[in-house]
This record gives sequence, structure tokens and C-alpha cells, in this order.
Amino acid sequence: MSRTTNKPTGLSRRGFMGRASALGLMAGMTSIAPLFAAEPVKGGHFVLGLKGGESTNSLDPALSLSQVIFSVLRGWGETLLNVAPDGGLHYRLAESVEASNGGQSWHFTIRQGVKFHNGETLTAQDVLKTMERHSNDDSKSGALGIMRGIESMSVDGDVFTVNLTTASSDLPYLLADYHLVIQPNGGIDDPTAGIGTGPYRITENEPGVRHAFEKFADYWDDSRGHYDSYEILVINDDTARAAALQSGQVHAINMVSPKTANLFGRAPGISIEPTSGRGHYVFVMHTDTAPFDNKDLRLALKYAINREEMVEKVLNGYGAVGNDTPINDAYPLFDETIPQRAFDLDKAREHYAASGHDGSPIILRVSEAAFAGALDAAALFQQSARAAGIPLEIKREPADGYWSEVWNKQPFAASYWGGRAVQDQMYTTAYLSTADWNDTRFKNAEFDAMLLQARAELDVGKRKDIYGQMGRMLNEEGGLINPMFNQFIDGLQSKVTGWEANPNGEQMDGFTAIKTWFE
Repeated sequence: MSRTTNKPTGLSRRGFMGRASALGLMAGMTSIAPLFAAEPVKGGHFVLGLKGGESTNSLDPALSLSQVIFSVLRGWGETLLNVAPDGGLHYRLAESVEASNGGQSWHFTIRQGVKFHNGETLTAQDVLKTMERHSNDDSKSGALGIMRGIESMSVDGDVFTVNLTTASSDLPYLLADYHLVIQPNGGIDDPTAGIGTGPYRITENEPGVRHAFEKFADYWDDSRGHYDSYEILVINDDTARAAALQSGQVHAINMVSPKTANLFGRAPGISIEPTSGRGHYVFVMHTDTAPFDNKDLRLALKYAINREEMVEKVLNGYGAVGNDTPINDAYPLFDETIPQRAFDLDKAREHYAASGHDGSPIILRVSEAAFAGALDAAALFQQSARAAGIPLEIKREPADGYWSEVWNKQPFAASYWGGRAVQDQMYTTAYLSTADWNDTRFKNAEFDAMLLQARAELDVGKRKDIYGQMGRMLNEEGGLINPMFNQFIDGLQSKVTGWEANPNGEQMDGFTAIKTWFE
């Protein structure tokens, strides 16, 4: 097959929204391939040094939790679409998308001639089986909340069709979720095989240590996968990771410490790339578990946190204050009228007294695995909470196993979210009552109903209003304490070319090894 005729196409976010509304959700997209000043250079061995790897990591896309395995997925796997840096969509394994029935049915034409790493040819049936596996409660998929909005799925030739319980203009964005890597027979035979259609095949898999890849000769898209091979080294220690970049052991790193970013960026041959986006560093409370099932106690903790101080001292200015919702102005339908919650010790004391709490220690579990500066942030939180008479106690947890043994299991813990492309996806993944990744255990039937209402609403003004109501509800009643939206701070050697800031995630939304090359 000709690779030049199989180039992916795409549509901007504004274009997609406009056409979705005006043309009955027809998603006929125009070509917008990434443009670079120079032609990519092929060859070489690329090394990434990443924080966020654990010995418990699995190659099953459904179970992807942390930064390293997220980047591993980008190497060997692909989804139907990608969310572009401008918020639009790029076709990947789907070469066209069309909606019918007012946005309640979506039809994805699957790209022909694409090979899996095992030599099999991709079919629409593989797509169907993948989506069915992620719809299964037993899969524990991070995309399970998204799949629960689907009524039925089917295949007709090379067309994969999704019928929704409620119309949605955002479904293509939802199916771009990184968990939904298409696997042979949906990964049902062996979800951990690491066999996909990506530009690289995985050759070594040592969870928590190292992951190695080699170029896949039959890859369908010549605009990606420029290196002959690459590897990911798990370097969870911030100092060791920075030293590895400076010494040339690695070519790029994630999560550069905000405290040292300015100085580090002055080192010869090193570039620091901060990118604003939707990522947020948070503390999450299980609203169904004592004492956090008490709204006054939750509000006491929310008022007791000094957000400006955290942005200044933890992020060193590389971010912005949060407001106890996961949404900021990086989302197109952000409600700027929601009042900003201020640090207020008097209100913290008032709500703490109203909660009737018995004064026993309130345990907050924290690890540097959660986010850069998590221990410092927790210490600041502890100091301000104590000033309000709240007995906050910090329990430091080991980095290895934090995401599998602490997050989403312990009732009060530090966490990190990279955000999602659209509000529907963020809310569906983490705040819908039935979402497997509802890490605050926020379960509210009214909120769920508004999510479905917003999903089906084509009037942008009305949709924004609904999202605003949902944001206010989370702000007042939810278990999320969101003190700050972080910038992604990545570091790379100057010889790495093709870097493209992407607000959807760190390391070019995980595509650094896929889209860059050596000068």
C-alpha cells in the first residue's frame, strides 16, 4: 500500500464543533498534518528518562495508571483518533467519522491495510472486540466510564458503529482516550501481549525499570516513528533524572522540578519546555468514607489550603491556582463565573466545628510518585490546617506501588490528573457515579443526569451553563481539593528536533519518542 495516500487527516476543535452543530454532527474532516520547518531525519537510538513507573505496571492498556506506562502505550499502540495540540482531532486507525440520528449513532470507517506487530491485518472486528473488552466491568478499564454511555456496537464491513444511550457531539474525543488502544481480537486472548499497530514493537518489558522498542517495519504512517529504536528508563528520583539528562544518558525527561527548572534550563545543550494545560495536582477525599462523608469537614479542609502559597512555593510559578473542580480555562466551555475559593482560616474553623469531628488525626497519604513536590505541598497543607485547628497528619507512602495500592483505595491521598480533552471526558472518567476511576467516590444522581443532558445539548451556550452548574456542585459538595493546575515541565537535549508543545499531556502527550528526531 502507499504510505503517502494513507496519511492521517484531521479537523480543528473549532471546525469540529461548528460542523457538528451546523451539519447534524457530520464529522467530515479536512487534512491538517503536522508541519515542521525541516524534513524529519531517520535513524538513531532515543532514550527517555521518566518518572512515574512502578514494578506493578502492566502492558494491558485498560490498566494504564501512571506516566511511564502511558508513554509505553504510545509506542506500540494506537487509538482510533488522537486529540491534536490545538484541541482538534487527528485520524489514526479511523480514516473518517460520520454521525447520524442527531449524534446518537457514530460510524467510524477503519483504515485499511494496517498491520499489527504479529503480522495480522487490522479489521473493524478488532476495534469492536477492543471496545467490548473495555466495556466489561471485569476489565477494570480506565475508560470504563466512557463505555457505559454506549447502548450497542456493531460492524458492517470496514465500518464500526457506536449507538449511544444519549446523543453526544464529543464521542470521537472520548474514543481518543489512551486506554482504548486497538489490539488483535481486542486483546481478549492476552491483553498484556503488547501487540498493536504502533510505530514501534516492544522488545523488552521490565516494569519499574526499563522498556525497550524497535522500529516496526510495516508501520503504515511514515510521518511518525523516526528513530530506529528507543527505550524508556524509569528514573523516579528527580535529582537522578535531571543528572541523567545533563550527562547525556537520556535525551529527554518528564516532570522537571519547578524549583530547579530555571537554573537547569541554563545548562549547555539543555532545553526546558513548560506547557500549560489541563493537568492538576490534587488531594482526593472519599466522600463515602468517614470522616470525609461529612460535607462540613470537606469544606473545612478546602478553606484551610493556601493555593497561592502552593503555586509559589511548590510550582515556583509554573502553574495557576485551582478551585476544587478539575476544569480550568484550557477547556472551551469553562465557566469563569464560578467564585474562586479563597484561603480562609475563619471559615475553615467554622466548618470544622460544624462537622463535629472528634479531633483524631486526619490521615493524608502522600508520595512523590503522586506529583513533583507532593511532600512539600502536603507539609504546607498540614501547617495551614493546624492553624485552623484541624489535626491533619501526613503519612508518607513508598513510590513503588503508590498508584496500585494507595490511589483510589485509601480515603485521603495526593493524586495527579493530566486532564482530558473535553469536559465530558473528564467528568465521565472521574466523577460519574459509575466510573471505575471515581477517586473521590462522588456519587450524585443529579450530577449524572446533568452530564447526560450536557452530552446531548448542541446549543453551546446552554451546554456551558450545564457544565457551570456541574462545576459549582463539585466545588461545594465534591471530595476534590484542587489547589493548583500545573504546567508540564519537560527537559530535552538541544539536538532533539520536532518538539511540539501539547496541552493534552506531558512529553508531547506521550509522543516525544514517536514524533521527534535527531538534528
